Amino acid sequence: MISALSPLDLDEVLRYMGCPAEKADPETRALVETCAREMEAAARPRWTGRVLDITLEEDGVRLEGGLLLPGQDLRKHLEGCERAAVFCATLSAQADALIRRWESRDMLRALALDCCATAGVEQVCDQVEQEIESQFPGCSFPFRFSPGYGDLPLELQGEILHLLDAPRKIGLCASASHILTPRKSVTAILGIARGEIQQTVRSCLSCPARESCQYRKSGGHCGIS
Repeated sequence: MISALSPLDLDEVLRYMGCPAEKADPETRALVETCAREMEAAARPRWTGRVLDITLEEDGVRLEGGLLLPGQDLRKHLEGCERAAVFCATLSAQADALIRRWESRDMLRALALDCCATAGVEQVCDQVEQEIESQFPGCSFPFRFSPGYGDLPLELQGEILHLLDAPRKIGLCASASHILTPRKSVTAILGIARGEIQQTVRSCLSCPARESCQYRKSGGHCGIS
């Protein structure tokens, strides 16, 4: 169970802000540290998930119970897996409220808080992965994959939340435009394979900052994968 947000990695927050840690000036780092402490205090992380049998089909991945996750990217990603953990996680409405509070007063502070929350929800997902993996000793796990990555459609958000009973269990919903609310939330699929599989690495495809990444805009790369 995850009841609080652990101390955030400040270098990771700076990366989401498009500022390499080694180039951050003292003022920026101090702002990030202050915002990180505020976000740690405000966030109320929660998650829920299910482990389901999966079948790889021509058009995608079929979950036990019937839901098809369409597309070839996830299908290829889960080759060798017989089950998958489908889960969602959120920092809850308190994180969103803290960011909104500063959007009309100080946009730089609001940006730093937003990036703290992005780093925070990814940290929660890492902890969820560890908890799931501990239940399956001897198994292998490709990195988690979310709607909106590759050709896995964002339109699946609502169906995944319904599958997990997330609105009731953790207060996580999806809007008509398939945006998760609270906003600092994630849905994900984590493959589970018996024995060893060929491991892939995280790339820009699976990075939550890929659309706003300053490294990509300048033709560079952050170097984490």
